[in-house]
Amino acid sequence: MKRLTISRLRRPRVLMLALLPTGLLAICVSAIALATPGSGVSTSIIAVGRFDDIDATAKTDIDSNARTDFWQARINTKGLSDLHVLQNTISPGGTFGWHSHPGPSLVIVKSGTATFYLGDDPTCTPHIVNTGSGFVDEGGGDVHVVRNEGSVDLVTVVVSLIPAGATRRIDAPAPGNCPF
Repeated sequence: MKRLTISRLRRPRVLMLALLPTGLLAICVSAIALATPGSGVSTSIIAVGRFDDIDATAKTDIDSNARTDFWQARINTKGLSDLHVLQNTISPGGTFGWHSHPGPSLVIVKSGTATFYLGDDPTCTPHIVNTGSGFVDEGGGDVHVVRNEGSVDLVTVVVSLIPAGATRRIDAPAPGNCPF
């Protein structure tokens, strides 16, 4: 009966394969350490639903006296999509941390004041959104942070449309252009 042994030529390969999971774990831990976690945030999931391809167009006459005064909307997706509806409460001084999304989000400020910053803005200019207003996060990898720099709770309602099964939020490291 032959005894199986690892030849001298194969030892480095076996060692490399044995250490590969450790190296991958180190890379993952490093990536997590670079992310900027949120703080002071609680999220309630209102609903999540799955949709087939969406091809919806709406056109509404908002002024019957003007022939060209139309409101228009278009949503066109290819492949399955998940629609997430969430409510977030961010305490004063709280932050979502730097992150991005794989698809667009519509954000309504239900109460308080949202201040957001864009990762690709070299001046780190704050964008302020007050109660009753909203903003669009186009998704697709744009890194941003939303903060509550006010003195009362910030409550937002968010509707996100993303590829089916995708992670809705992707943590990101601070871009380095903002002092916080």
